[in-house]
Amino acid sequence: MTAYHVRRTLPLRVEAVRQFRRRRTLVAFAFLLVLPWVLVGAFKIGGDPGPDGVPSLVDVATSSALNFALFALFVSTGFLLVVAVALFCGDTVASEAGWSSLRYLLAAPVPRARLLRQKLIVALSYAVVAVVSLPLMSLVAGTAGFGWGDVELPTGGTVPVSTALGRMAIIIGYSLVAQLVVAALAFLLSVTTDSPLGAVGGAVGLVIVSNILDAVTALGSWRDFLPTHWMYSWMDALQPEIQWAGMAKGAAISVSYAAVLFALAFRRFRTRDIVS
Repeated sequence: MTAYHVRRTLPLRVEAVRQFRRRRTLVAFAFLLVLPWVLVGAFKIGGDPGPDGVPSLVDVATSSALNFALFALFVSTGFLLVVAVALFCGDTVASEAGWSSLRYLLAAPVPRARLLRQKLIVALSYAVVAVVSLPLMSLVAGTAGFGWGDVELPTGGTVPVSTALGRMAIIIGYSLVAQLVVAALAFLLSVTTDSPLGAVGGAVGLVIVSNILDAVTALGSWRDFLPTHWMYSWMDALQPEIQWAGMAKGAAISVSYAAVLFALAFRRFRTRDIVS
């Protein structure tokens, strides 16, 4: 008879398969993978975008696959990717409580800390894949629709493909770090409530409120501490010379908030009465 061992309970492979089979996972990935092709179709039908007086990524979106991928990431960062990350991290524990299966997992027995850690690792992994899949599929769709070439900057000039690929990696990496605070809040709410919709909606609501406050210029330097203030700082990587200051500040803010929120989530779950 095999002896009980904590490390054998709830393997990551089992949890990954369980979360992958959920409808929200399949729908989220399907939407993220189809969106770039929808955007390509929109540009093909509507024609090349004309300048509107203010240089922006949409003006050069059809110049190359890399330009298109940058545009797709730009229009998705503030909401679509936020929803995807909040969905994976906010649904993971709350859905178990909503289905009244959480207490049975703990009775397996799976230690609380291990259960939460395994779920967090898998949820963050899916969130990373979600954030990365959009620009990668955008590169595929952009190549099919607009061809391969150097990146044209909205303000003029170009960035060679060899350099642009490195910049793209930096941009995607920063986007992942910027979404950490969303993931952490959604996870905290997930261990606090039995409603997955409440956990996901609460995290998305934070972003909406933060964006509204960020538009209040009267707050001055206080806006620097808002979790979304630095969300688009990855655009500094599109300068002829990368400007690191904004991304460094944004990464520090996001990681700091995330560390506190994740710690609160583990503390809350350790002392919570599990009745569902």
